[in-house]
Amino acid sequence: MITVLTLVVLIGMAAAVLDVGSWFRADRKLQADTDAAALAGAQALPGDTGFATSLALEYGAKNGDDIEAADITFTTTVDPYDTIVVASDKTTPGFFSGVFAIESVEVHANAAARTGTLSSALWVAPIVVNHLHPKLTCKPLPCFGEPTELEYHHLKANGPSGPAGPGSFGFINLTGNGNPGTSDLRDQILRGFDDYMELGNYEARTGNPFSAIKDALQMRIGEEMLFPVYKKLTGTGSGAKYDIIGWVGFVISDMDLAGNREKLYGHFTRVIWQGIPSSSAGSLSFGAYAVELIE
Repeated sequence: MITVLTLVVLIGMAAAVLDVGSWFRADRKLQADTDAAALAGAQALPGDTGFATSLALEYGAKNGDDIEAADITFTTTVDPYDTIVVASDKTTPGFFSGVFAIESVEVHANAAARTGTLSSALWVAPIVVNHLHPKLTCKPLPCFGEPTELEYHHLKANGPSGPAGPGSFGFINLTGNGNPGTSDLRDQILRGFDDYMELGNYEARTGNPFSAIKDALQMRIGEEMLFPVYKKLTGTGSGAKYDIIGWVGFVISDMDLAGNREKLYGHFTRVIWQGIPSSSAGSLSFGAYAVELIE
């Protein structure tokens, strides 16, 4: 009799262990899905909390987790309503734990994701945009999605911010190691610069490389790219420097590189980019943001 009882207890304990493992996996999955829902919702922040809610709910539904609108709230971490908080719970049944009168358990998860203006960015293209471009001075946000053009021939004479540097054609030296060759520019256009770019002064890449990198630009037509935004260009030749104050998303649709009148056609776009969000409230934004989990 004791042997039978012992066997029953051991089987019950083994079964309970299996259920505990199942509950643990359910808890981990719910947390991962809640994290992902928060990150999905954060794509619309800061600002559009309604769309952020829709994105979080859509992602939760795709993963089979019962996230409801009441589970989603918004708060301020740095800028107003820049953070989405998602709380979720799920009833997970037990298969063997009924032996101990435990039919199910509740698993819970919480996640918070913040969206902030970029303070540094990865995968930047080495082509600059002037902060006074008409489509960047629209209020309250840049004019996204509207056809426009970027002119680079004027940079060797006078730009919209005043005297510019002869020898400059709108390309920036992201590495700081000498004047980049056209092969370096091609790689940075095709893939983006593979290191974090900070704000500040950067040397101009001198000389006109457009004919040598035309094929790389054509390969990026229709894709989102991240361009540095400059406030002023000072100096001449190898001593010219761009004062970089932010970044903006741009989609190239066409180009005209004939006749030494270099232009890129396309439109500006809001982007969520890989980088580090600013920790300062009210940071200058041209619609380029980074998202991070903060809880």
